[in-house]
Amino acid sequence: MRSGVLWCSVLPDPALPAPSVAWALGRSLGNAVTRNRVRRRLREAVRARESRLDRAWYLIGARPEAARMGWDELSSETGRLLDACAAAGVGR
Repeated sequence: MRSGVLWCSVLPDPALPAPSVAWALGRSLGNAVTRNRVRRRLREAVRARESRLDRAWYLIGARPEAARMGWDELSSETGRLLDACAAAGVGR
């Protein structure tokens, strides 16, 4: 699933007690400081919307443009990505 600068792969697992999220942020995103900043922002944006997530394994990645986005824009992109996953029935 793709939404703007973000993408997500989902593997449903009803046996999980809660959704599990991992990050795929490669060197093309920037140096370690940049990747960690983007990871922290994404983690907080997902945490704010955790109730929307089904019990599944999520792998969320970002294109290099994500490093140049501000918090509000990245948070909105994250919301759109998770909404797209829910609309597609991914994780159900």
